[in-house]
Amino acid sequence: MDATTPATWPDATRVIAPVPIGVAPNGARRTQRDHPALPMTAAELAECAAACEAAGASWFHVHVRDDAGAHTLDAARYREAFAAIRERVGTGMVLQMTTEAVGRYSPQEQIAAVEAVQPEAVSVAVRELLADDALLPRACAFLEAQREAGTAVQFIVYDPADLQRLVALHGPQGRLHGAPEVLFVLGSYAQRRAGDPRELLAMLAVLPPGWGWSVCAFGPTEFACLTAAAALGGGVRIGFENNVHLPDGSPATDNAMQVSRMAQTLDALGIPRASWRQARERFFRR
Repeated sequence: MDATTPATWPDATRVIAPVPIGVAPNGARRTQRDHPALPMTAAELAECAAACEAAGASWFHVHVRDDAGAHTLDAARYREAFAAIRERVGTGMVLQMTTEAVGRYSPQEQIAAVEAVQPEAVSVAVRELLADDALLPRACAFLEAQREAGTAVQFIVYDPADLQRLVALHGPQGRLHGAPEVLFVLGSYAQRRAGDPRELLAMLAVLPPGWGWSVCAFGPTEFACLTAAAALGGGVRIGFENNVHLPDGSPATDNAMQVSRMAQTLDALGIPRASWRQARERFFRR
């Protein structure tokens, strides 16, 4: 038997966990002035979700807009968008609501929006919802109610300090329970700072065992950051919210093209991609 035969290696039976590919197709700030294929309406979001699912995405991060094209947490618009997307993609793909404040919404308003929509999955930023000690009892009670109801809550983390606060809140004397799912954000939109894959090391040093994690990244280094994350066992979230370009600097045709390139990269590296069933098993564990 050759030394390179897999059976001769001690970890030959080790299985690499499938990587879920998520899509953030529009975000709160970009418009079609930034890219004509950026989805704004419920119908456009539905078409985008279908194309991204066909390209390999298993979860879809949804922002909705008001009549002026501005970010909103309006419950009726979320229900309209989710219904349109479900009509196109069926019940498989995980649909995630954002609670991003963008300076427009208070923590109380963010909570009220989620309670009104009752999404199957939602993302919350630690520094928005869990930063004020005076509001912690209400915020934590809300998050525990979501967890107990089976809602997939993903915590948005921008730096190690955010993660340390989240870890403390899940500690022995903390108010939150379970092994949460986190999304590390590398780089900054406001500061025009591209993500750096090395930022992951400081995050992972704080991450408790058993916590699930994914990565999104701003700027032209997005693919490098996501590839590093996938190689280290994390999920990835790509899309026009963070970056509208391909690794060579040329504009992507649409979100589905970015998903396809990410899927091709994982395939080339021998990293399995999660199906929507596998993504659901991951995100909906409590």
